[in-house]
Amino acid sequence: MARRDSNSSPNMLTSFNFFLYRKPLCQEKKSSFRFWFHFLVLFCLLILYLFYTMCNNTQSLREGFSLQKTFSWLFVQTPRGNAPPYGVDLKHRLMLNDIHEKTEPHPAQQQRLQYHEAYPRNYRFVMETAEVCKVNLPFLVLMVPVAPKDVLARDAIRATWGKDRVVQGETVLTLFVLGLSGGIDVKELQQENQQHNDLIQSNFLDTYLNLTIKTMVIMDWLATRCPAAAYAMKVDSDVFLNVDNLVIMLKKPGIPQKNYLTGLLKGNVPVIRSKDSKWYVPKELYPDPQYPTYTLGMGYVFSNDLPAKFVEVSKSIKPFNIEDAYIGMCIKNLGLSVTSPPDYSQFRDYNTRYDRCEFSKIITYILDSSEQLIDYWTDYKKPGPHC
Repeated sequence: MARRDSNSSPNMLTSFNFFLYRKPLCQEKKSSFRFWFHFLVLFCLLILYLFYTMCNNTQSLREGFSLQKTFSWLFVQTPRGNAPPYGVDLKHRLMLNDIHEKTEPHPAQQQRLQYHEAYPRNYRFVMETAEVCKVNLPFLVLMVPVAPKDVLARDAIRATWGKDRVVQGETVLTLFVLGLSGGIDVKELQQENQQHNDLIQSNFLDTYLNLTIKTMVIMDWLATRCPAAAYAMKVDSDVFLNVDNLVIMLKKPGIPQKNYLTGLLKGNVPVIRSKDSKWYVPKELYPDPQYPTYTLGMGYVFSNDLPAKFVEVSKSIKPFNIEDAYIGMCIKNLGLSVTSPPDYSQFRDYNTRYDRCEFSKIITYILDSSEQLIDYWTDYKKPGPHC
């Protein structure tokens, strides 16, 4: 019995000792489990935060600084021959995000803007000749929308109809308006502006679909930087412009000094609904079947009191991608109307052939290239009678 008891005691002691040491081991395992559990929770929270940030950046990209809010689906199918659509590459997307952050409207401004995509004061000028109108108080300002990369077009105009600062005894300024474009050397543009002092650049994306924004930026610059000018003209870079005839027209007795908009008038123009067309406009943007009477975008002239009025009224007009028709809508909403020029034959669109005599009588003609502009101008300026 004694032997049996003595044999049993060590086993019981061993079992008891195992039990005593087993409890701290469990506690250690539980502590380790808690540590990894907390780590995993924090890691998941970090992943969720990063995902949330990425979603916000994507949302910012979608809600960019252009007409994209109104017809973002339209930007996916950029017409042939125009700049690439939004979001083509990472560099482009980052640029758009950065610009959007810098151009976000003030909250008070957001409340009073119904259609802010085309409202020019949501954008800022990144390059401009702000003092040019103070140094040379102009009678007429020629505003030329042009792509940043299109140096040849700018140089052709500088060598031809944009060359003279004094025409018919009046000061005339020629300025080029640009947006932003990927792959364009900013330093080269800065050097170009230092040389010529005629570039105005705003931070919207320079595409064909953003011409309405570009036009409204032109109006804002005239209203805020050059309000003392008597007249202004928005003129495309592919136009032959006879500035002498334009100034002569504006100085004729009876030409209004306020609420005046003239050019090649277009009336009863149907809205193009075909998606294959470069000028396609969906009903969501413009529901009416026809545009109001407007002046063709190749070149229209206006008294310089109108730009500020255009900027103001644009807050209540849904933007669409036909910029000259949009200006027609602005005129209509202002309760005004476009005016026929004194000589309707002076505003021409396309010419079939060059005729020196005819070019001496007109104000506008659309050309095929910058080289053609230089050729025509060289012949037009030769000594001797035009007719």
